Amino acid sequence: MEVTFEQLCSIVHHAQPSRLKKLQPWLNQAMSRYEINTRLRQAHFIAQVAYESGDFNYLEELEDGADYEGRDDLGNTTAGDGAKFKGRGLFQITGRYNYTQVGNALGVDLISNPERLADHDLACLSAAWLWSANQLNEFADKDDIQLISSRANSGFNGLDARISYLNRAKQVFGI
Repeated sequence: MEVTFEQLCSIVHHAQPSRLKKLQPWLNQAMSRYEINTRLRQAHFIAQVAYESGDFNYLEELEDGADYEGRDDLGNTTAGDGAKFKGRGLFQITGRYNYTQVGNALGVDLISNPERLADHDLACLSAAWLWSANQLNEFADKDDIQLISSRANSGFNGLDARISYLNRAKQVFGI
């Protein structure tokens, strides 16, 4: 089942409608591909990506990425990797290692073309792939936003906002 433009607007109040209009078909395609195919799964997924992307307004991190320079834990081992592989996509995927993983999974060369991760199609597909790779459908089925949030963000950053998005999504979807 697809999520409509109107539903997205009702869930994510502060999103730019023009951005939602462009993302909506890609979001539906990505959710379908990665079996985010029940209203509860969709509610949780949208809650997470809405928070991570600042109401779908940021497909690329505003900062220059300097804080990620030389971060071995992100695979940033070459000079310039911090800026090149800064947060992009709905989940703000960061670091050479993560770009490599996503690129391999989606069959796209993100090492040579890292900006591509901020394009609407890959912003959505990468988020749904990451969701699937972390087996978050299982926790969405259990309605466990705390575990989903900890796996999506390595902690509970913004948990109250994520819960707020989730509650709106549930209301919009009639859950």
